[in-house]
Amino acid sequence: MAGASLTPGLPHGAAEGLHKHHLKCQLTYRNYMKPSIVMVDVGKWPIFTLLSPQEIASIRKACVFGTSANEAIYITDNDEVFVFGLNCSNCLGTGDNQSTIVPKKLEALCGKKINNLSYGSGPHVILSTEDGEVYAWGHNGYSQLGNGTTNQGITPIQVCTNLLIKRVIEVACGSHHSMALSSDGDVYAWGYNNCGQVGSGSTANQPTPRKVSNCLQTKMVVSIACGQTSSMAVIDNGEVYGWGYNGNGQLGLGNNGNQLTPCRVAALHGVCVLQVTCGYAHTLALTDEGLLYSWGANTYGQLGTGNKSNQLSPAQIMMEKERVVEIAACHSSHTSAAKTQGGQVYMWGQCRGQSVVLPHLTHFTCTDDVFACFSTPAVMWRLLSVEHEDSLTVAESLKKEFDSPETSDLKFRVDGKYIHVHKAVLKIRCEHFRTMFQSYWNEDMKEVIEIDQFSYPVYRAFLEYLYTDSVDLPPEDAIGLLDLATSYCENRLKKLCQHIIKRGITVENAFSLLSAAVRYDAEVNF
Repeated sequence: MAGASLTPGLPHGAAEGLHKHHLKCQLTYRNYMKPSIVMVDVGKWPIFTLLSPQEIASIRKACVFGTSANEAIYITDNDEVFVFGLNCSNCLGTGDNQSTIVPKKLEALCGKKINNLSYGSGPHVILSTEDGEVYAWGHNGYSQLGNGTTNQGITPIQVCTNLLIKRVIEVACGSHHSMALSSDGDVYAWGYNNCGQVGSGSTANQPTPRKVSNCLQTKMVVSIACGQTSSMAVIDNGEVYGWGYNGNGQLGLGNNGNQLTPCRVAALHGVCVLQVTCGYAHTLALTDEGLLYSWGANTYGQLGTGNKSNQLSPAQIMMEKERVVEIAACHSSHTSAAKTQGGQVYMWGQCRGQSVVLPHLTHFTCTDDVFACFSTPAVMWRLLSVEHEDSLTVAESLKKEFDSPETSDLKFRVDGKYIHVHKAVLKIRCEHFRTMFQSYWNEDMKEVIEIDQFSYPVYRAFLEYLYTDSVDLPPEDAIGLLDLATSYCENRLKKLCQHIIKRGITVENAFSLLSAAVRYDAEVNF
């Protein structure tokens, strides 16, 4: 009908403006949700130092969780799923209660293409797959696994009730409750409900997933988040709703009364919120214009307002900074972080025991590093996607170009075999070659240099060491390399060789090593 109001009860002009605002929010949110590449070194989390470089290199997704950040799960490039750590409350899902410092494979999840994961304080773990399935395991004292019981889940089990016909795209966990968001905008919640965090209208625990309705009944939810005992949801038009515990004002409603059903954060009227994230008892919200709001508990300065007073309503922070593009918090900590359009990363709140009451500029390149280095515990605030760069580091490039005929400008011939190298690299790395390649030395004019005093394996290992700073030789040949290192005054190489020899001595090879030492006239203390 021409001239009709787009929203009943509002004047035509106001309704049309509101409608345009909602459309703008929806389009902005779709663009905002496009995946971005995150370059992160998982080695910054102490628990990952247990893994070998090869295992680290295979990781594509990872999450560190647990009350002491002592549990981890990771997914490899061939979609295998591994866990390791302390295994509190069977939270590793390995079928037993044993801790492990050696990664164990979760066969039930391999090939499932996990795309979202969250964890509680028990801890319990909830995840969703690309196919929209939900799996859960771990602590279940309040039915937070959604299987209708309070028995601990020792292995990953699919959460079925009310979710089998849904495609779940996001999961979130509070301390002992869980939520799932379906692709059609419905929210389901279950578990501990002492403060109404399940949104059912009561405080009775919810043993299986239940649709959160009331004022969300006709809404299209696009994102969810959980504090310890509170829940938040973002609607496709940019509105924000909260329910559950509100003793510190973490729902942003202007009071500190608990809410048993979703209630709109009215103070954010007029702005389009794209992302909400929850700390232990505080909340952050990011708008489509890059504005940042915070509210709730502020004992450690986690709101970034410059003081430690709780906020019952959203307060804008970082107003003097450039546009914010990402915010981060985790329900198990009191730490906050944000990243600006220019790539600057700020942190505030509880940072390694200190209370930082204003956003502090760090040297990090992503918000994840804030939690690795300064959060207590040092958990991850999200399932981390590790995108390995196509470009090589300087060290990797040098290693790749060793013995490369395409780029070399010099060849050594040893035992009739050629080794391709680069004069510049040799001069930079070795005093012997720096002296050799002088204009008054004959070798400086040669394209091929003959070597007859060392064997091919020994000399090749030496040249490769100049490119890689490492040695990979059997102990017998390491004795020959030790002799070369002595001749060329390469002290660090001498120590590497001595380490290889001493580490490689066995009853079986002791005689051959002694013979090699005599042959090379090398000094090795057996």
